[in-house]
Amino acid sequence: MSLSGFSAPWWLLLFAVVAALAVGYVAVTRGRKRRMMRFANLELLEQVAPKEPGWSRHLPAALLIAALSLFVLGMAGPTAEQKVPRNRATVMLVIDVSLSMEAVDVRPSRLAAAQAAATSFVEGMTPGVNLGLVSFAGTATVRVSPTTERAGVVKAIQDLELAESTATGEALFAALQAIDGFSSVVGGAQGPPPARIVLMTDGKQTVPNGDPNDPRGAYTAARKAKERAIPISTISFGTEAGVVTINGKDLEVPVDDVAMAEIARLSEGEFHKAATADELKRVYATLGEQIGYEIKHADASRPWLMLGTMVLIGAASSSLLISQRMP
Repeated sequence: MSLSGFSAPWWLLLFAVVAALAVGYVAVTRGRKRRMMRFANLELLEQVAPKEPGWSRHLPAALLIAALSLFVLGMAGPTAEQKVPRNRATVMLVIDVSLSMEAVDVRPSRLAAAQAAATSFVEGMTPGVNLGLVSFAGTATVRVSPTTERAGVVKAIQDLELAESTATGEALFAALQAIDGFSSVVGGAQGPPPARIVLMTDGKQTVPNGDPNDPRGAYTAARKAKERAIPISTISFGTEAGVVTINGKDLEVPVDDVAMAEIARLSEGEFHKAATADELKRVYATLGEQIGYEIKHADASRPWLMLGTMVLIGAASSSLLISQRMP
């Protein structure tokens, strides 16, 4: 039974009363023994007095003190951290489908591995999270608007096709727009649900002009995301040895870890590196835990009160067995 705090800590002041009772018990016991020794005939006392049960005679009192201590803990409202599924959140999954995703440095290919890992991520997401999908190459397309229906998102992932160029900034702006549109519909009295973007890409931005600080660039979009309190979790997927063949020519397509780390930093999100299919699955699994669940401080007083009751019953039972009376 771990504790993370108390909802009513002032009840802990009763521990002073419990301590006073323990001290009082010790004092009364010693005083009774001194009075007996002062006025009793020791030789006669040894012959007629029953043998004392020794330390066991203190067991009922010790159990009673322990039970009172447990009740004090229970009344103080102990709390414990508990992982609970989120009942409202929006996540936009943004996947790169540029031609560099055809590289086979990650088997069977970057795109195939990404599709498999993203599918597992979607299928494992908790029911209360609304998931949407954006794919991007030279342009960005909202494949699925945020929804709790998983089948449509999975099918859209499986239907992804490669195209030329990499418009990372446009993809992030499209994700932000989809989140804004969804939030305006479902906001209600509680306000818009918390949102996050998960960006998975393997290369540098090439559209509109390769400058991430362009008005439609990736860094500009990351700053906009920060203004709206929408962190971007970036996944840099692939290796430095990636190669694709385009028009009969082999082109190197190394990952761009620096840009992905900067996008995460600017948006106050997290950067992840995945160089293999297994690593990508682990990254998605970690994100699934972070996004799908939240830590809350739940009431944890019941176990302490139950244990206190059991100990109190033990105190009463031992008192009847040892001294034939209730404590």
